[in-house]
Amino acid sequence: MELRTVGAGALTVGAIGLGCMPMSWAYTASQQNGESSLRTVHAALDRGMSLLDTADMYGPFTNELLVGRVLKERRTDAFVSTKCGLLVGEQHIVANGRPGYVKRACDASLRRLQTDVIDLYQLHRADPEVPVEETWGAMAELVTAGKIRALGLCALQKGAQRFPRRVVAGDGWERAAQRRAGAGMHDETIRQLARVQQVFPVTSVEAELSVWSPEALEALLPWCESRGIGFLAAMPLGNGFLTGTLTPGQGFEQDDVRARHPRFTAEMMAANQPIVAGLRRVGERHGATPAQVALAWVLAQGRHVVPVPGTKKERWAAENARAAALRLTAEDLAEIAALPPAKGSWD
Repeated sequence: MELRTVGAGALTVGAIGLGCMPMSWAYTASQQNGESSLRTVHAALDRGMSLLDTADMYGPFTNELLVGRVLKERRTDAFVSTKCGLLVGEQHIVANGRPGYVKRACDASLRRLQTDVIDLYQLHRADPEVPVEETWGAMAELVTAGKIRALGLCALQKGAQRFPRRVVAGDGWERAAQRRAGAGMHDETIRQLARVQQVFPVTSVEAELSVWSPEALEALLPWCESRGIGFLAAMPLGNGFLTGTLTPGQGFEQDDVRARHPRFTAEMMAANQPIVAGLRRVGERHGATPAQVALAWVLAQGRHVVPVPGTKKERWAAENARAAALRLTAEDLAEIAALPPAKGSWD
């Protein structure tokens, strides 16, 4: 697989990564498929998908434990990214950016991942009660201590409903995520990035980017590119919609984030079918699936961009890996650009 460089730190990863979150968080409450998920991670590494993206909150903790079982055998094949900053309770998710907590969280992640160093440590959310510079300074100390190779920041998401549990984290990042009309969806993230960049270099930003969620192209991605910051494209397959395998009106489990996603009502799924149809038309010219076209579109947004599609199934990981070899033409990109915008908003 083609390799890409993440940030000025020249961290090299496969052009397409593996989002491990669906193996234990957000899409299903069932944990019956641990061995299947392990096979999926191994299959991804076999195909050059070296970036394994996880977080301590996924599960919580079980996702890192699963990834750790793979790292114990194949540490040199993998580039591991994990995150801190969000605590999961039975009813609430809260941000915690206190320096002492961040350091303890890192040590706990290292134990679960069965590794001596984390390649990329990302701040999942800034704590509105703690200056982000203080949180970032503690993370920088972890780099100095040799526990972390590089630091990244996750961008604000479109809506707190994206989490399976209700989010309570003050009125800082949650309100900022919901007031993008007029102010710009990623303005607050860019302000945070500018602040922490003064403390310690930012290697990467992880934010949603896909054919049906292209907002990062407006300001966030250009901001990163101009400063040599890598970009990890989260949810590049639109929570599975852009694969073309979901049908309008199908049900989702109660803990599946799509059960509350405004684009996954029967009405909106039907209304957004032209997007999938357009991806399928482009794919037919290349012998590719809609998912592969969607990933190739993300790859075409810049050499510093690495899509991180999530899956727990080996067959989809294999399909995603093949997208790295797909080169869209100018005609293809123009056709995708002309597709109608997605319907269904968090606002």
